[in-house]
Amino acid sequence: MIMAKIKIQQVRSLIKCTKNQKRTMEALGLKKMNAIVEHEDNEAIRGMVENVKHLVKVID
Repeated sequence: MIMAKIKIQQVRSLIKCTKNQKRTMEALGLKKMNAIVEHEDNEAIRGMVENVKHLVKVID
């Protein structure tokens, strides 16, 4: 079974973000502005993206 992939791009800075949001971004692998990472599209990743939706953009 092939899992779909999603690309996530960091579009805003982590300055003045809560500690939990910073940890979520680190868990996603995003550390620098405009960085793009690719993850499998599953419930856990979607939940993490929802938690920091104001900091990231999902690329199709």
